[in-house]
Amino acid sequence: MTRSFTNRVFRFAPSSNGYLHLGHAYSALLNFDMARAAGGRFLLRIEDIDIERCQSEFEQAIYEDLGWLGLAWETPVRRQFEHFSEYASALAKLSAQGLTYPCFCSRGEIMLAVTGRTGWPRDPDGSPLYPGICKHLSREEKQRRISAGRRAALRIDMEAAIAKAGRGLAWREMGHSAQTREVAAEPSLWGDTTLSRKDIPASYHIAVVVDDALQGVTDVVRGEDLFLATSLHRLLQALLDLPAPTYRHHALLRDASGQKLSKSSRAKSLRALRQDGVSPAALQERLSSVPILAGGP
Repeated sequence: MTRSFTNRVFRFAPSSNGYLHLGHAYSALLNFDMARAAGGRFLLRIEDIDIERCQSEFEQAIYEDLGWLGLAWETPVRRQFEHFSEYASALAKLSAQGLTYPCFCSRGEIMLAVTGRTGWPRDPDGSPLYPGICKHLSREEKQRRISAGRRAALRIDMEAAIAKAGRGLAWREMGHSAQTREVAAEPSLWGDTTLSRKDIPASYHIAVVVDDALQGVTDVVRGEDLFLATSLHRLLQALLDLPAPTYRHHALLRDASGQKLSKSSRAKSLRALRQDGVSPAALQERLSSVPILAGGP
């Protein structure tokens, strides 16, 4: 699918499962500044598909923190929780092509299946590739389990998906001076990854490609920790006939030990910095020394 835009469209898409930290501020400011320099649009999207962990107080804090930084965004804000039907339609399209299958396995069963298998491959997030336990269940057995009330995740059949999309997938990665390079996609790194979980009807991967397409995003500027996920996203875009944005994966902010700042590591929040009396100008000055480009693996 091809599209033309009068304006370039950038977006910042945090999850409302905790308070924003310096790493979020860096990415948000980078997107905002690039959109302004390009004469384009800046969108805010709340990624709240994890309905158990995401909370309204964190969403409100996102608005407050970004406003404090001096950012302005278009309204209404897209909230993923309100768009599960659109993700379901995308999953149904993949299933209609024979590219998905239900998986009834627990994490424990998967770990047990790969235990002792020396050198068993792992995906870029560090999880063992799915060993295919449910892949070859008969249609009758799948239906029997579903009828019995067994909950299932939905996995992509990676081999079939690559065969359908072809092996020449690539994306445009922006570098210095707005120059781009073609990066070959390697979706096989993810194996038969989940597109929906037993407890969440859409994965991050399916939601983000649908959201970017529906919002007309032309430029995805995000952290280098998502560089390899772009291979999977390009595959899904090809299978769903969705346009491919240009990507730029920026460097991550890290603590004194070299670990990336994250909510799980209890990185100091913007809210706490604000309470400590840090000004937006001081914070932006601090972030100005961070290199923009990560280079990618």
